[in-house]
Amino acid sequence: MTSRTGILLLVSGPSGSGKTTLCRRLADEDEAHYSISCTTRAPREGEIDGKDYHFLSKDDFKSRIDAGEFLEHAEVHGNYYGTLKSEVLDYLAKGTDVVMDIDVQGANQVRSCPDSQIKTAMIDLFVMPPSEEELRARLTGRGTDAEEVIALRMKNALEEMKHWPEYSYRLISATREEDYLNFKSLIIAERLRVSRLQ
Repeated sequence: MTSRTGILLLVSGPSGSGKTTLCRRLADEDEAHYSISCTTRAPREGEIDGKDYHFLSKDDFKSRIDAGEFLEHAEVHGNYYGTLKSEVLDYLAKGTDVVMDIDVQGANQVRSCPDSQIKTAMIDLFVMPPSEEELRARLTGRGTDAEEVIALRMKNALEEMKHWPEYSYRLISATREEDYLNFKSLIIAERLRVSRLQ
């Protein structure tokens, strides 16, 4: 029987698009490994090291950057975030699919990675809300954020949405179930790709 290489599915989209829910559900159903990012920020209440993030000190993070251990990384509001190559390459080599919930800058870094294993494995998807009105409803739905926080999130989301043409696939969000059906269909189709068979 032929085996295949793992798929690296990059999933981007604005806050409120539902991308994290899709990624986590795929992993919860054992359809893919959910890539866990590293961060230098302090854990929030209830977050578990090695499950939500790999929490690293700034010195440790910087030494790993210098050692070339990151597939992608960025500094955001004074904290570092990044994905270790080991979180991805080891799984792909075993034929396990990996899903990454990643912003547009991170996705660009992964796309420009010279590693042939990454280039062969990678597909990218942009998840979009159906309309600006729906996006605003989703961002205000939590009812916990001040208006200026929602306005900033909205501004950032609209800016991020300009990048969808850079992706191979685009999913316009509908219901949670429809979104997941389409999302899973994409990975099933990619598993049938002849170029992935060994």
